Parts: sequence; structure tokens; C-alpha cells
Amino acid sequence: MNTAQAGGRGSPAIIARPDHTISRANISRNALKVLYRLNEAGFQAFLVGGSVRDLLLGILPKDFDIATNAHPEQVNELFRNARLIGRRFRLAHVRFGREIIEVATFRASADAPEAHHDRSLDDGGRILRDNVYGEIDEDVWRRDFTANALYYNIADFSIWDYADGFQDVNDRVLRLIGDPETRYREDPVRMLRAVRFAAKLGFSMAPSTAAPIATLAPLLREVPPARLFDELLKLFQGGHGLRCYELLRQYGLFGELFPHTQASLAGPHGEALEKLIRLALESTDQRVAEDRPVTPTFVLAVLLWGPIRERAALLLEEGGSDVDALADGATEVVLEQLERISIPRRFSGPLREMLALQPRFYQRRGARARRLLEHKRFRAAYDFLELRAECGEVDPEVVAWWTALQEMDPEAQRRELGMRRTSEKAPGRRRRAPRRSAPD
Repeated sequence: MNTAQAGGRGSPAIIARPDHTISRANISRNALKVLYRLNEAGFQAFLVGGSVRDLLLGILPKDFDIATNAHPEQVNELFRNARLIGRRFRLAHVRFGREIIEVATFRASADAPEAHHDRSLDDGGRILRDNVYGEIDEDVWRRDFTANALYYNIADFSIWDYADGFQDVNDRVLRLIGDPETRYREDPVRMLRAVRFAAKLGFSMAPSTAAPIATLAPLLREVPPARLFDELLKLFQGGHGLRCYELLRQYGLFGELFPHTQASLAGPHGEALEKLIRLALESTDQRVAEDRPVTPTFVLAVLLWGPIRERAALLLEEGGSDVDALADGATEVVLEQLERISIPRRFSGPLREMLALQPRFYQRRGARARRLLEHKRFRAAYDFLELRAECGEVDPEVVAWWTALQEMDPEAQRRELGMRRTSEKAPGRRRRAPRRSAPD
């Protein structure tokens, strides 16, 4: 039996320094400081999780997490720059300028009788609180995937492997530790993490890991919307958004996150919407690869465009303008979306403005067109217009005209818009001289 499925304790396989590729030269200097100080104080200290996995894959990690048998309060005493955080899981953050090294204490086995006094689950098995400390051979079974359950020991630079994670990394297989259905019920977000890791790393999912997802996908409705928003950013702004989208659709997770969009994809305009989403995510992935800024506003606008457009069409039948219908449609759909995923106002407000500008691109004369060009959301709205044109929703000539207008100098823009020069005065009626009063 694969140890990842056994769920029991045991001795780890020790991969000695000559038998793996991790070098301290590729580990953050600040993480090494924390590891060495813990070790010198008599505690066990391991680099753990995604950083070990990524170093084995030749990827430079963004974060370096540490696991230790020191309790959070002991870590806090060792480091003046440490701060204790978290209720669900108590952690220590050791800050070095802008870099934060996360230090977690080994946690006890989930089935240990003494563990239950500070461990709380809801009726569905989801973990609400978990602050019971244990040993490393218990801690490993609390981690999610075998590839994330490797421990790099600073004492002798070896890797400790309890769950065959070293082989799974080499085979590029994503495998849950323990019974998959139980682990997903403990934390349904693990289904999203499975998708994200498979997309990011190019791993295949082990059959046992993939099999329960479609059935358990509705469990995501129990996850706090604010937490799902954080996961959304990781899924679609991490540089592998398109592949994440494909896997979310494949495993039946996308409809749990965006039920209205899922319905639109099955509707008469579904093919065009599918193309729009794929083009937008491909563009976002390219921007991330080029280290250019990306914003949740644009991705959310694309993901919600189908239901917003449908809602706007219904509102337009009741009267009003295209601009108002789109703005009001966006407001209604976003409010309904909040039941699944929290969208902060700093993103939902600009989303509403950006989409409400779409009908104004058809007005290409005079001061109104000039004001659109100068609008603070113009660039985002224009980029969205370009995507819509690629999907056949907008006449490409409209996009070409606005593209050319942006490249003109101010005087040429005024001529194109049919506006006078600022020095020119409009012809007016000649003012009459004031009538003089008749002499007494």
C-alpha cells in the first residue's frame, strides 16, 4: 500500500544530501537564519512544504515555510521580530523587512484522543480549529499532498520522507495523503488547491485524488466567501489561470464558484463567452510571465460578463439606456455572486464602471467621445472591447478607430472627433450697444 494512503505513523525514508538536489545556495538567507537559530536552541527545524517541492523541481520558491517542535510562544521568545497570528492554526511570523518566514509547530495526529480538546469540526467534517501540537511523525499526516510533505533537515541537510512524496515529485504526480473523501471534507478548499498545484506544476492527479472531486464539489458552498476570494486570486493570477480554468471545468468546480457564468456558458452565447474567458486568462498569464501588473477587476469582469450581459438585456427591455442597463446589471450580478465569493468594493466598483463604458465606444464624435478617452477606466474598458471584438461581439472597425485615435496627437484627435481648436470661438450674435436714456 502506498504510505500516502496508509495514514499511520512510521519511520521516514531519509534522503541524504548526496542523493537530492537541494542546495542552501537556493534557500532564502533569512529562512536559513531561522532554521539555524532554532537548531542551535535545541529544537528540530525543517524547511517544509512547497519550498522543498519547488527546490527539487528546480523552481525558485516564493515562500519558505518552517516546521519545528518549538511552540509558537518559544519561537516568539527566540526572535524579537516574530509575531504570533491565527486562530484556526496558531503560527509565528518572523519578519525580515518585506520577507516573512512562517514558522509552524508540528501538529498532533487527527485521531489522537488528547487532541480533541482544542480541535473543532463542523457537522460535515470541516476543520474549524486545530491547535494541538505533536511530533513530526504525526505532523506529516496532517498535510494535504505527498509532494508537500517533505521535510528538509537543517541539522544534516537530508530530506525526511514519510509519504513517498520524493518519488511522487519525481513522477510529477499529485496525491492526497490519507483517505481523499475525508481530507476534502475536512477542508473543501483542498479541491481548489489540487487544481492549482496540478496546473502550476504540470502534475497529473492520482486517480484516487481526482475521483471524489465532482461529487464533493458542492462542499465549496460551505467555505466562507472571503476565503474563496483569496483562492480565486491564486487560481487566476498565479500565471496558470487558463489551465486552472480548464481543470475547474473538468472537475465540476467552476459552477460552484460561478453558478451564473456556468449557466451562461451553456446558453446560446456560450461559445463566444468561452472564447472570451480563454483569451482573457491567456493574456493574464502572459502578463504574469512578463512581470506586468494584473488586477482582479479585469478577470472578474470577464468571468461575470455572460450573466451581466444577459441581465442588462432584460433591464433594457424595461426602458433606460445601454449604459444604465449594464451598470445596473453588473450591480445585480455582483451582489448575487457575493453569496459564493466575496468581492471587495475596491474591485467591484471599477468593474461596474468598466463595463458601463462599453456602449459609449459607439459614440465617436464630440465632447462625449473625448471624455471617454480621458476616463480613468478607459484603458481597461478598451482592452475589454478588444477581447469582445476577437470573439465576434463587437465590430472590429470600432476597435480599429479607437486604436488609431489613441495614437494621434491632441490636435489630430480634435479634428477626428469633429471638435474645434481651443483657440477658435464659436460664431455668436453681435451684442447690441446699451440703449441710452432719453434726455430730460
